[in-house]
Amino acid sequence: MHFDLTDLRLLVWTIDAGSITAGAGKACLSLSSASARIAGLEREAGVSLLNRRHRGVTATAAGRLVYGQAKIILRQAAHLSGELSAFTQGIKGEVRLLANTVALGQFLPGPLCDFLRLHPGVDIELDERPSLEITRAVARGAADIGIAADHADFSGLETWPFRADRLVLAVPPGHALARRRRVGFSEALDHEFIGLPEDNALAQHIAGHALRSGKPLRLRARVRGLENVQRMVAGGAGIAVLPIAMAANGPEVGGVTYIPLDEPWTRRQLFIAVRSHAELPLPARRLVDFLTNSVR
Repeated sequence: MHFDLTDLRLLVWTIDAGSITAGAGKACLSLSSASARIAGLEREAGVSLLNRRHRGVTATAAGRLVYGQAKIILRQAAHLSGELSAFTQGIKGEVRLLANTVALGQFLPGPLCDFLRLHPGVDIELDERPSLEITRAVARGAADIGIAADHADFSGLETWPFRADRLVLAVPPGHALARRRRVGFSEALDHEFIGLPEDNALAQHIAGHALRSGKPLRLRARVRGLENVQRMVAGGAGIAVLPIAMAANGPEVGGVTYIPLDEPWTRRQLFIAVRSHAELPLPARRLVDFLTNSVR
């Protein structure tokens, strides 16, 4: 059997999107060309790969098998291409990196800027996700690298420690809790909060612990960005749970007071996670090595 890389890539994109139209768009093909290519792939395989329905497509059992093997083949092809190009043109390629809120906002900007300056041919597609979702995405091959907190499931993944993270309570000057040395999260929930958007990874983490505490999280406002949450707290609009690294910016936004939360879940270790370092494309491998070296 002969399988064309373009056809395999189109099939993967189509199954990921649940739509031949969407797969065609990502492959820069017309719908008719994409349909013909997938039909040709099915003829070559001798079996249907897609269940075609009115509202989209799903993979058949054979389609799921080809999908899984296609991702491996495409990853290996990218790996080979990156290795060969490094001999003549320097490292080139794109790395898909997922990170949780704290890693993205506090720990990654500096190292990523340094890496991109050193490797002008490498692009990084960076997205923010909850830690549990990050490790699942890495495990199924939807991302090259993930940076997630230690409560995620790292089964079957290779990991390296990245940074230690601690969440603390941020309160405005003169707040009733400002003089406390430690505060329980349940007690903090008696006060009004400033939070991040609902789709934010840290917001989902905090909301989950509020739900488990049996008390509602009373939000006065949601704002995008940790710095904006910090400014709202400094202005007296409410309190917030923020990473301890934000304390370095406290004096610049009105002297926010940071109080340790007396909860085990607020102390977290962030890990870099990949499926297999040896099987990563060269740009992704170099980024993993760069990030792990930045810890030392």
